[in-house]
Amino acid sequence: MSAEPALWRVPSLNAPAAPKPPSIDELQRVEEAARREGFEAGKREGFAAGQHDVRRLIAQIEGVVEAMARPLGRLDDDVHGALGQLAVRIAGALLGRAYEADPALLADLVRTAIDAVGPGQRDIELRLHPDDAAVLAPYLPQWPDARVVTDAQLVRGDVRIHGDGVRIDARSDARLQAALAAVIHPVGGPA
Repeated sequence: MSAEPALWRVPSLNAPAAPKPPSIDELQRVEEAARREGFEAGKREGFAAGQHDVRRLIAQIEGVVEAMARPLGRLDDDVHGALGQLAVRIAGALLGRAYEADPALLADLVRTAIDAVGPGQRDIELRLHPDDAAVLAPYLPQWPDARVVTDAQLVRGDVRIHGDGVRIDARSDARLQAALAAVIHPVGGPA
């Protein structure tokens, strides 16, 4: 086995020089630029994630506020209704006292209710509280077609008229409820 010797060749001295390593200043500038670029990229990503979280929290808060507002709206309706009923009761008590103090007011109410029945109605039944029937005795000749029936279930100032196919409910409560409804929901106004 004969091996031929390998020849060593002399390196060429004209070969390009190895690149010069960067200086410390250059390395620091590259590092600072990379740090700034990473910081800005992280800032953009963090801002986008933060915006997403804020939108999600706003949606949750809006849901909570809406859920809290629903019972308050119902409560507001309940309070309006209760205040209306209270106003009706107070007004009814005041009307009853006014009719006791001035029976002519009650006689006007009865006259208006009988007029509402219309002409030609015979056999009208006029229902009154027993105390009101006694107070209105001097006015009864004005209504010869009306038969007075006392009804202890009516309160002072209540009037009901029954006739052929006609029923007029002039109870204080019914009149006040109608007045309250007219104030709350006026005809031609918003419902």
